Amino acid sequence: MKWFAGKQEHKGRHRLSGSALFGQLSDRDLRIVDGFIHYRQFLAGEVIFDSGEEGQALYVIVRGKVAICLPGQHEFPLAELQDNDFFGELGLLDDWPRSAQARAAAPCELAVLFRGDFERLMASHGRIASQIALQLARHLGLRLRQMLQQAELP
Repeated sequence: MKWFAGKQEHKGRHRLSGSALFGQLSDRDLRIVDGFIHYRQFLAGEVIFDSGEEGQALYVIVRGKVAICLPGQHEFPLAELQDNDFFGELGLLDDWPRSAQARAAAPCELAVLFRGDFERLMASHGRIASQIALQLARHLGLRLRQMLQQAELP
């Protein structure tokens, strides 16, 4: 894992603007959010977080691929995520242990928003944090509906 501070712009647009979580924000708002984000790089195969660890952050894939796996089942990922997808969102909401492992399936760059940083964003820029929270709630609602539909299948 590598910490770095890089350019925040990519081809004239903010590098987080393609994410469903941040895409509704203006460029100005994205620059504010960027002040609360930590960027990390992971090599292919490197564990981002492990099952059982306390959730403390949400991750957005700036570039690369991430596999979400149950413990001991790395060959059969639950999900394979790519550019602009986000994961670990429950880490912003509670401190329950992670239920799965996240592993870099290819070299990747991640934008990481820690719970403490999100709380500081809420305190200093409530409107922006509210927009992010609304997108997060919509995403969680969609996942819940998908799970319920799968449970109804014969």
